[in-house]
Amino acid sequence: MPGSAPAPTMLTLAEEDAGERLDRILARRCPEFSRSALQRWIEQGRVEQAGEIVSRKTKALAGAEVSIQPAPPEAMSAEPQDIPIEVLFEDAHLIIVDKPAGLVVHPAPGHPDGTLVNALLYHAEVQGGGDPLRPGIVHRLDKDTSGVMVVAKTPQAHERLVEMFQQHALERTYLAIVLGRPPHAITYDTFHGRHPAHRKKFTSRGDRGRRAITHLETVELLHGSSLVRCRLETGRTHQIRVHLAEHGHPVLGDPLYGKSIGDPELRRVSTELGRQALHAMLLAFAHPITGEAMRIETEPPESFQQALNSLRAG
Repeated sequence: MPGSAPAPTMLTLAEEDAGERLDRILARRCPEFSRSALQRWIEQGRVEQAGEIVSRKTKALAGAEVSIQPAPPEAMSAEPQDIPIEVLFEDAHLIIVDKPAGLVVHPAPGHPDGTLVNALLYHAEVQGGGDPLRPGIVHRLDKDTSGVMVVAKTPQAHERLVEMFQQHALERTYLAIVLGRPPHAITYDTFHGRHPAHRKKFTSRGDRGRRAITHLETVELLHGSSLVRCRLETGRTHQIRVHLAEHGHPVLGDPLYGKSIGDPELRRVSTELGRQALHAMLLAFAHPITGEAMRIETEPPESFQQALNSLRAG
């Protein structure tokens, strides 16, 4: 519930922690919290070591118990905003949009407004789900990924769509420009979980986590890169980006999972694009209320097409 105080986090310091600054140890041991949040809570007196309130200069004591009391999340609400959106389909139960790259899906710390949810609330009444910041939202696209998204307009449609996503009863296909030459066709079937060292990243290299399945097909060979089609069997956060990057073919322009590019033409195209070259091109499913077969496709945006044409010419 927004505004309620989270439970405190407790941990015991190790012998080798002694003498190191406590804020650095906590940033390393508690990847679920950002370094800036931990430092803010220390300044607010929300962190104790061996029962004593600490400061940012406090050194760790071997074997000491540390208590972190996170601050309650700030109350937020989603308000209607007149933001243009391209509607691909709409009826009384759901709305399907072509989300542009650069648009965040729902309000969150760091993005309190200017999101797709704010635009949808202006355009139509969207309902369903228990989170007032995510009314009608049943799946997400990353901020810098473009393409097809479905949003529920009623609680009944929301409940059914959530079930369909959980049962993988939808067809979802993406286009991506990736570095190098991936196999002509391959299926990546891995575990998927948070990266142990980088809190904003996910990884498929662990031996535990949720199952993630991506079916890849190479569509066209380009200058130092390839156009691929990825069909999702599961829909984990960053799934396509992780699978491609960790199998040696990161998405062009991916700021989180990408790698440095030696080829000057590829580097120029990546810089001009300014984001990952990933587009949700197809969403197909049975209408959650009527059962009608829905199949919505969109072409990649102009920036994606320009990158593709440059790499064809190159």
